[in-house]
Amino acid sequence: MTIVKEQILIVDDESSVREMISILLQQTGYSTVDVPNGNAALNLFKQGNRFDLVITDLTMDDGDGMMVLNEVKLRQPDCPVIMITAFGTADTAVEAMKSGAHDYISKPFNIEEFKIVVKQALQHSNLIRENIALKARVSGKKQISDLIGSSEAIKNIAATCQKLADSKVSVLLSGESGTGKEVVARAIHFSGIFKEKPFIAVNCGALPEQLMESELFGHVKGAFTGASTDKKGLIAAAEDGTLFLDEIGELPLSLQVKLLRVLQEKRVRPVGGEQEIKINIRVISATNANLDELIANNLFRTDLYYRLNVMQIKLPPLRDRSEDIPALINAILPVIAADNGIKTPLIEPKALKALLNYSYPGNVRELKNILERTIALSANSLIEFSDLPDNIISSNSTDHIDHGQIIPSTGLDLDKKLSEIEKEYIWAALKLTGGVQSSAAKLLGITLRSLRYRLNREDNDEPIT
Repeated sequence: MTIVKEQILIVDDESSVREMISILLQQTGYSTVDVPNGNAALNLFKQGNRFDLVITDLTMDDGDGMMVLNEVKLRQPDCPVIMITAFGTADTAVEAMKSGAHDYISKPFNIEEFKIVVKQALQHSNLIRENIALKARVSGKKQISDLIGSSEAIKNIAATCQKLADSKVSVLLSGESGTGKEVVARAIHFSGIFKEKPFIAVNCGALPEQLMESELFGHVKGAFTGASTDKKGLIAAAEDGTLFLDEIGELPLSLQVKLLRVLQEKRVRPVGGEQEIKINIRVISATNANLDELIANNLFRTDLYYRLNVMQIKLPPLRDRSEDIPALINAILPVIAADNGIKTPLIEPKALKALLNYSYPGNVRELKNILERTIALSANSLIEFSDLPDNIISSNSTDHIDHGQIIPSTGLDLDKKLSEIEKEYIWAALKLTGGVQSSAAKLLGITLRSLRYRLNREDNDEPIT
């Protein structure tokens, strides 16, 4: 699988500076494109190129940094811009910040400081894009309906989410990785009175402690190396909305203390700051860890646990609600197909049975990954058994079955057994197609007339042959 690197555009009229920055960023794991002036950068955007970050010199003869900034904000508003400034241009850099630049660095710059600024800009960009995509997706929709499935577990979770949608009570979501904890958090937020307010998601285990502290609480200029400007933290950014703390069990103890104080006092103090900011937020947290064990091992604070766990929702693993798998497949496949610019593929019965029988240790996230991989490898509009990952194929292989174990010593009624198997396929196909018989017939490779005949036979409790 090809790993897509974040792509950064470097704009500077000094070739040595462009080369140095390119080498530094490539060594850090990024992909780079460099051009010598603003007009060359503008041409790249006109050609439809998109970037995750733009780093541009402020002063250039053929199209300066302000022009680059304005064009980026016009053509790709979610792309952050970092300004490179020389001695004596700090005032202009401040003006650039007011015009939408994410940050600026001064020549000559410290390498480690530069890396921090770049990393923070990309993280900020990812957060903005996530929230923009979410806002577009949820516009005019009731997000409780995004909890896909008809199992009792999902019905109960949906009902609880509906009750909590307009409440400011703290919610703790627990469950295995991939069970959809963030989906539930978003459903709670976007189904009630908070839906027009910010939803800020934070992965508590994604950053080193110092950076996480800055991301959560914000910082003032000069608080630490790389803090070249004041920065609002994600807690303050969630004002009047929802702060989603994912993997809360990963939060370091020192930050647990500070988070507890924020929740108790409803005030946050930026790193290095003296003034506190009053906040009004609803907190939803999530964990796949056993917080009771973490508390017993002095790795999680009891007082913070009770502050977060006012209402708890436990998400079941997918293997415990396998009846929801057809509906999930039916919902996920069209989205993946649309993202790949293809028609939604059909699934042959053998492949569908294998997907229904798999245990999904990675839960819904693994199911989505399997479907993405399968669509990428499928040569046509039909997903076949051979297109599935090896572990699913092997777990559904009949080559090594001891048939003496599946045929009882007293024998069996083969016609009845085959009838039951056929009923299972028809049920699964109808579930997968939302009850549309013509689509189910196509999925099963039979005519609509044949499907109706078999359904009528089933209704009469006669063997389906």
